[in-house]
Amino acid sequence: MSFGFGQVIFYENRNFTGRSWECTSDCFDMAPHLSRCHSCRVESGCWMLYDRARFMGNEFFIKKGEYSDFWGMWGMNGWIRSCRMIPKYSGSHRMRIYEKENFMGQMMDISNDCDSFMERCSWPHGCRSCHVMDGHWLMYEYPNYKGRMWYFGPGEYRNLSRWWGIQSTRFMSMRRIMDSWY
Repeated sequence: MSFGFGQVIFYENRNFTGRSWECTSDCFDMAPHLSRCHSCRVESGCWMLYDRARFMGNEFFIKKGEYSDFWGMWGMNGWIRSCRMIPKYSGSHRMRIYEKENFMGQMMDISNDCDSFMERCSWPHGCRSCHVMDGHWLMYEYPNYKGRMWYFGPGEYRNLSRWWGIQSTRFMSMRRIMDSWY
C-alpha cells in the first residue's frame, strides 16, 4: 500500500477499536466521519489535532506513530474533533519574536529551539507577538516545552493572547517542527 504525503487513521475508541476513518488532508469537523475519536495511528506526516471543530480549542501535535489513548496521554475530557496536516518543510527556520503585543518591546531573531524565553531573552512574560518567516513551529505555555501548545506557520501574529481568545496565555518556550519528524 502506498501512502500519500500525510495519512492518519482515526478510531472512535481507545486502543484502535471501534469504527475507523482514514484522513489525508485537513478536516474541519470529524462528526460526519466518526461519532467520537479517542485514538489514532499516524502512517505519515505531522498533524495538529484539536478538541473542537474548525481547528479550535486545545491543540495537540502528533507525528508518525501510535496514539492509543488521548485521555491518558493528554488528560483530555473530550475527544478530537478536527485535524490539520502540517506541510513538510526542509529549509531553514526563522522567526522574529517580540516581548510585547503588536511587534513592540524587545525583539529577537530565532532560528533554533528555545527551551526558555526567560533564560534566553530575560522576558518574564514570554513572547507576546511574532513573525514566522520560515518553517513551522510549536510554542508552549511553559519552559522546557511543557503545558499547552500552539502551532505557528508562516505569517504575522500581532497579539498571541487574543489569537486564541485567552488573555492569560503566555508563551515561554518553542521548538521547530523538523523535516526528520515526517
